[in-house]
Amino acid sequence: MNTKQFLAYLEKEKKASENTLLAYMHDINAFEKYLEGKKRKIEEATETDVLEYILALGKEGRSRATTNRKLASLRAAYAFMIKKGIVKSDPTTGIKTPRAERKDLDYLTVSEIELILAAPDESIKGKRDKAILEVLYGTGIRVMELIELNYSDLNMQMGFIQCSGEHGKPRIVPLGSYAKEALSKYLEESRGALLKTEEKQIPPDAPLFLNYQGERFTRQGLWKLICTYGKKVGLSGRLTPHILRTSFAVHMIQNGADLKALQELLGYDDMQAMQVFMQVSTSKIKDVFDQTHPRA
Repeated sequence: MNTKQFLAYLEKEKKASENTLLAYMHDINAFEKYLEGKKRKIEEATETDVLEYILALGKEGRSRATTNRKLASLRAAYAFMIKKGIVKSDPTTGIKTPRAERKDLDYLTVSEIELILAAPDESIKGKRDKAILEVLYGTGIRVMELIELNYSDLNMQMGFIQCSGEHGKPRIVPLGSYAKEALSKYLEESRGALLKTEEKQIPPDAPLFLNYQGERFTRQGLWKLICTYGKKVGLSGRLTPHILRTSFAVHMIQNGADLKALQELLGYDDMQAMQVFMQVSTSKIKDVFDQTHPRA
């Protein structure tokens, strides 16, 4: 199989993100390496090969979630090969996806969030970082959505940003007063200083957030920035872009948001992706019942 063609297919037809493409490439390469020990190519793999590979992952201590992701990558690869006429059958068809372990939802408390949002200083970098943290927590957008934001995606007057979405499906996300204030300060006092060239007017397709080189952030660069603030406030290892998104969702539910509205804000295509938040929603309903029902 031509891996480059497969990745191009995922990017063009499935609208896969850069991070998703890297995960697929890693998973396919790992399976091909496993098959080398059997002196077999991926096009020649059988259902038994795939089953033995899954068992081997379990023996290595891989979680069910990781195994499921790798199996999903193989399913996508074989669907591509069938479409291109490279193979006639899919060896993953008869294999059931292992049931993933249910994990407790990890999120930060409101007090911890307040510590993080108060951590940036009043320097050029600090004003930018404050805006990034306020937008991530205040909107719940994905880290890649923030990185890909252009200046034209921001509407300060109406108070919203437009995100491209995980699968290229745009959505409008409202900005709260704290995020708007931090963005205004960043645009007026910080962004211009980060540019290496003079800019009389910000072009619509210019990145909204700039790194120290005056360029668009990379995923690794933004991750490093956020982890730095995690260490600063004593949350080393816990503060990630994703936990800010999770904390946004949990705090919304705790303050009365319904799951359908939250689904639209987070940009999920279906309610199945919201199952992880069901435990918080159920707990909220139980609290309301206990506090308000006369026979509770």
